[in-house]
Amino acid sequence: MRIVSICPSNTEILYYLGLDEHVVGLDDHSDWPPQWQHLPRVGPDLTIDMDRVAALIPDLVVASLSVPGMEKNVEALQSLGIPHIVLNPSRIHEIAADIRLVGEATGTEKKAEQLAAHFDERVETIRQKAAKLQTRPKLYWEWWPNPIYTPGQENWLTDVSEIAGAINVFADYPVANVKATREMVAERDPDHICVVWCGIELKRIKPQMITERPEWQQVTAIRNKQVHLLEEGLYCRPSPRILEGLEKLVDLIHT
Repeated sequence: MRIVSICPSNTEILYYLGLDEHVVGLDDHSDWPPQWQHLPRVGPDLTIDMDRVAALIPDLVVASLSVPGMEKNVEALQSLGIPHIVLNPSRIHEIAADIRLVGEATGTEKKAEQLAAHFDERVETIRQKAAKLQTRPKLYWEWWPNPIYTPGQENWLTDVSEIAGAINVFADYPVANVKATREMVAERDPDHICVVWCGIELKRIKPQMITERPEWQQVTAIRNKQVHLLEEGLYCRPSPRILEGLEKLVDLIHT
């Protein structure tokens, strides 16, 4: 089977399922695992070059709707008649469901069931560990700085916050993504600011980009120096790697 992944989180699921010999192409943003970085690229995940995809003669394309704008990729796959499946997770429990779906599509059902069960078990273990902690700090997650985008209630980062023994300050918005303002963030006065700018390398982000915002000088997280520049690949991608991010978050906000 020849498989092309057009979203980083899908690529990571395929890797965990041991499909090294079958994956023949990736989107430009799939920067993990290191062992697959030599594979042909088919363009950025929001503007996939379908001619390049077709040239790889895939038996299966693993597409996604996890980021707004990916709909056109799915529409193009449909119009070209290229075999594909679409993953569209919003909550953390749907990651295990997606692992099983990819397993069914690739003939790796047994491995997928083991991986999904292990994922759920680790989530529950971390949840129980965090439940014993005394504090429930308020977290503000920043996907993007201008305009500000932050996860709402229907988002895996709200689940990640809760499992880690914390609260997403925008969890009361019944959507996946909230377009917010600096003033809205200041009103919610988070204890921690978690910066996970999607697609931006950490080395390009400086703490003062956050700490020097004039609207936030009285925010608890700023005053207490609790601004965290985090590896977005461990938080912005609905794949098994989010467990690594979750464990790091527990240690970060409860020490």
